[in-house]
Amino acid sequence: MEGLKLVASGDDEAAIEAFEGALNQDADFFLAHLGMTTVLDRLGRVDDAIAHARKAIDLSPEEALAHTSLSRLLQQKGLIDEAEAEMAISLRLQKEAT
Repeated sequence: MEGLKLVASGDDEAAIEAFEGALNQDADFFLAHLGMTTVLDRLGRVDDAIAHARKAIDLSPEEALAHTSLSRLLQQKGLIDEAEAEMAISLRLQKEAT
């Protein structure tokens, strides 16, 4: 939760440290991977952000936000077909949730 507060306050480096600390305690902590996705993207570290988004999806494949995040990152890399596939998954999951 500390990492999320730091992301919201704009302290990206401290947020990374908080998320890394959480992941050192539990490498399968979904929210820490999703948080890392956000902060690494903000820092322009798109490849690292993609790796964390993929891990978040591995941990919680039914979480639409993780698929949306990965889609946005893949778009930045010009991987449009993959990005569209991830967005389709996200939209399907959102529809199923309602």
